[in-house]
Amino acid sequence: MRDVAVLAEVSVGTVSNVLNRPEKVSPAAAERVLSAIETLGFVRNDAARQLRVGRSNTVGLIVLDVRNPFFTDVARGAEDQAALDGLSVILGNSDENDERESGYLDLFEEQRVHGVLISPFGDVSERLRKLRARGIPAVLVDRSGDGSTFSSVSVDDIAGGALAVSHLIESGRRSIAFVGGPFEIRQVADRYEGARREVAEHADVTLEVIAIDALSVIEGRTAGNAILARDPADRPDAVFAANDLIAMGVLQALNMQGALHVPRDIALIGYDDIDFASAAVVPLSSIRQPSALIGQTAVEILLEEAANPSLAPRQVVFQPELVVRESTG
Repeated sequence: MRDVAVLAEVSVGTVSNVLNRPEKVSPAAAERVLSAIETLGFVRNDAARQLRVGRSNTVGLIVLDVRNPFFTDVARGAEDQAALDGLSVILGNSDENDERESGYLDLFEEQRVHGVLISPFGDVSERLRKLRARGIPAVLVDRSGDGSTFSSVSVDDIAGGALAVSHLIESGRRSIAFVGGPFEIRQVADRYEGARREVAEHADVTLEVIAIDALSVIEGRTAGNAILARDPADRPDAVFAANDLIAMGVLQALNMQGALHVPRDIALIGYDDIDFASAAVVPLSSIRQPSALIGQTAVEILLEEAANPSLAPRQVVFQPELVVRESTG
């Protein structure tokens, strides 16, 4: 900065104002400073600025699986909102792994981020409390909080699970399989709970669980092959997949074998309504979540809490929406 000041024939304070408070500098002086910056190739030391002000211009976002387009859309919403306030988003992928999740929290703490958005895999409450004590607020994303500790932005997944199964029942299906896992993930457990409650209202409808190890296309394909391997009389007539990636895997398995037709033999519904759902060979019915809005709202709450740490936690819960396509007839 001193070199820039000498070349521009201004004070170091003027250079600082051009970088941080340009409205305080005359246009002529600002032009000389910017010209000197370009000539010298000056890049400010943001690490030094972070030490001085106590936090960076970045927000940390940890998602369960960056391969899932739902979380990509959440990240896009968060990034768009953060940019309006001059902030950037650093994305971390926990990959449904406690150690990776903890590693990203360590990194964000070391980087003194402005705040943390997290779709948690494990129990991170104590860790987030420590971050908050250091002046780093945190907001839960796609996960409801307990109402008293941390703010959260989520979708009512219990209602979403009930909505999916209600649609299958109304379509005439009576033997339903829920394909999902691991159940340690709150969203999976809530979607199953909604499905279970809805089935409990219908004495002639059954619900089984086909547990899988990850929310992925590969695991969905494995579940679809397991359904195909059964005796025809023992197969479900409908599948509710915990997300669209699983549903696409199930659909692939059924289509590749050619033995079963979706939806004539088995109706299929997913969750999230990612872009690929409507582009599948058999367009997928799904439960839509406002993914970008979730990310946007989470950043808004995070910045409010960063500016005023005494704010009481808020729980924002969006309602899911049924999107009907060919996979359920």
